[in-house]
Amino acid sequence: MNILFCSVGRRGELVKDFKKSMKAGSKVVAVDNSPYAPALYLADKHYLVPRIDDPGYIDILLDICRWESVRAITTFIDPEIEVLARHRDRFADLGIEVLAPYLYTAQLCFDKLEMFRYLKKHNLATVKTWGTLREFDESFSTKDVDFPVFVKPRSGSGSVGARKVDTYEELVTACHSDSTLIIQEFMKGIDLDVDVYIDTISHKAVAAFAKKKIETRIGGASKTISFRDSNLFAFIQKIVSVFEFNGPVDMDFFYMDGQYYLSEINPRFGGAYLHAYGAGVDFIKLIENNLNGIENQPRFGEYEDGVVMMMYDSAIIKKSDELAPDGRDFGSCTLGTSG
Repeated sequence: MNILFCSVGRRGELVKDFKKSMKAGSKVVAVDNSPYAPALYLADKHYLVPRIDDPGYIDILLDICRWESVRAITTFIDPEIEVLARHRDRFADLGIEVLAPYLYTAQLCFDKLEMFRYLKKHNLATVKTWGTLREFDESFSTKDVDFPVFVKPRSGSGSVGARKVDTYEELVTACHSDSTLIIQEFMKGIDLDVDVYIDTISHKAVAAFAKKKIETRIGGASKTISFRDSNLFAFIQKIVSVFEFNGPVDMDFFYMDGQYYLSEINPRFGGAYLHAYGAGVDFIKLIENNLNGIENQPRFGEYEDGVVMMMYDSAIIKKSDELAPDGRDFGSCTLGTSG
């Protein structure tokens, strides 16, 4: 099983986990548009590629897949999910599984306002959301919401621009200065994160690893503690049934007043999946089964409560002449290879 990771950036620990779990003879191929992406140098083979919005980007990925006999492809950044989903058929023609959702689901996950509307349509508990200040005013006037509230960009990732707003005056200023912001009720409950694997054959959720967030930095949770709840697992299965996911997803929830509320879904490996893997929930084996035509059976709750993850910093040290050449010096469609 050879797998291609796109936009690997700093996700070196996940690359190492894959290499530990994959069978002998399998390899991880990594690509990024920067020679300073540290995870490149932890893969078995790496390539420097153009930006994901380059017209030749998909053709280059397809070439790499052919050269390296790739069986599956995925990405670690949200903006690329729709790119891969849009070209799913081209990869499928080469026998390559795209570990990303189907197109409409990918678009929903990246548009937080449309996601809210879709969840409400399907009667799935979620965080109240308003797309404009005028919409918020209507709810505020009927006391359906009060301050503080939370604002964040309608699309985007890594929690960039997301923040608590304490007063109406502050909200008006924020919305007038950034028209991309949506407004959400401020959830005072427990902040949760769940790694979920959706089988690529049955398209059902077959595994989940739930954890409470102890500490969060920009981009995700950095300290978490595991827990199990059959009610949460049942809610996740209900959520998955109304989407078209394919492979790993990361779901954020709040638990408040005895109920779970879905906050958002990132349909890729979450940054805190390292916790799940370390606690024995191995999505890599599930991927391998699917690629071999084996449908995974549900395996919820097969881990211990109270397992703690604490992220820490590490580094890759290289001489500058050992780095992958920067393809941007040779034109947008020139590849740099190493490894």
